[in-house]
Amino acid sequence: MTDDLKHNRERLGYRLGQIARLWRAEVDRRLSPHGLTEARWRLLLTLHKADAPMRQKELADLVGVQGPTLVRTLDWLETEQLVERRSINGDKRCKTIHLTPGAKPSLERIKAVVESVREDIFDGIEPNDIDICLSVIDRLASKLSATGNPVQTPATEPDRRTETTE
Repeated sequence: MTDDLKHNRERLGYRLGQIARLWRAEVDRRLSPHGLTEARWRLLLTLHKADAPMRQKELADLVGVQGPTLVRTLDWLETEQLVERRSINGDKRCKTIHLTPGAKPSLERIKAVVESVREDIFDGIEPNDIDICLSVIDRLASKLSATGNPVQTPATEPDRRTETTE
């Protein structure tokens, strides 16, 4: 392996992480006047995209946070009447998380901001360049998931219905 190739591989790994952080930070910056921190808007989007209500543990695993962090965020979302926790079969220890009708305006705002950020950052980038980039990233993700690190896409990838993530 040449020094240039080694350097570019290292740089690519660093830049992927940096871009993800910068992208989320820009969405966060635009949503912060509305009281929506990254933790809050990511949870709302994840719940919105889920096929069914999720248990707290599943939600924490999917968004990559510890239980206590999730509980604090859910407490705020519940106080704002954006989500509600429901006991499963009367077991108060096990709860599913549900979006309330009151979450709809926040979700619409989140989707609009995410779309605006996406449009801004992709402006001037050719569709073919995006296709090539996605091909490489998909192969990297596939190799990483083959090592036992599952790639959890629902929280991070838009589905064709909503097209609303970072």
